[in-house]
Amino acid sequence: MSFLVILSVISIKTNAQKAKGTANIYSRDNLIAWCIVPFDSKNRGPVERSEMLNKLGINKLAYDWREKHIPTFDAEIEALKTHHITLQAFWLHSGPEPEKDKNLATILEVLKRNNVRTQLWLMVTGIKDLDTMTQEEKIKAYAKPIAYIAKKAAEIGCTVGLYNHGGWYGEPENQLEIINYFKKPNIGIVYNFHHAEEQLDSFPKFFPKILPYLLAVNLSGLKKGNPVKVVPIGQGDAEKEMIRLVKNSKYSGPIGIINEETAPDAEVGLTMNIDGLKKILKELGDSAALKTYN
Repeated sequence: MSFLVILSVISIKTNAQKAKGTANIYSRDNLIAWCIVPFDSKNRGPVERSEMLNKLGINKLAYDWREKHIPTFDAEIEALKTHHITLQAFWLHSGPEPEKDKNLATILEVLKRNNVRTQLWLMVTGIKDLDTMTQEEKIKAYAKPIAYIAKKAAEIGCTVGLYNHGGWYGEPENQLEIINYFKKPNIGIVYNFHHAEEQLDSFPKFFPKILPYLLAVNLSGLKKGNPVKVVPIGQGDAEKEMIRLVKNSKYSGPIGIINEETAPDAEVGLTMNIDGLKKILKELGDSAALKTYN
């Protein structure tokens, strides 16, 4: 096993399985800002975004982007370093042939050039004829592009987080089967409350199974109904018990605070969700975490 792959194994364990890691997962210093780059009516640039995160006391960013942001990738990393913010993850959307994906090559080169080891939060789409495949065939179809990306990520000391975003690939139990199929040492799972609409009833059952592989948990509010509605944290009727379950588990990785469906202005959206989390923490009696927001 190469040195970089060993680094990746260590990264998975420290992010997903460290029972004696972060003292309180809901502390302010354990929050990741997510969905704040394209979802921001003020269209902040790299420096403005970092200044906003400093103002809010958030020291981690998961970087989601669109084509127009590619020219500023290096500037984003530089701004984060200058403002002492960790680049916790880099968003990656891939198809069935990632070896032909110029954006993947660009991201890997940017991370390598800037000597950044981080996570690639990966959503895979474009797999054809899924409806006609057996479960085993589906696993193999997704395993092929994921294996390629995981190999390239390991070469620069990075990990890959399978990102639930609906569909077959978005089911955590299917993601577990993919991980177990090829047992790549640098692959884990990023679990998103805001894409959990179909999983509210099954969450207590599958969460312990994905726990050893969890790289991050991104919170949102969830209001039960048909369909389930994504709302700001603290305004739903399902997220409190899910937040309690995560808190009482051995999970000690970072917690994502999102803005995707909260407010046009990223700062406003992050603030609303932080306030909602504080409300729930008060109801759960988590005074230790609450003290970090004072």
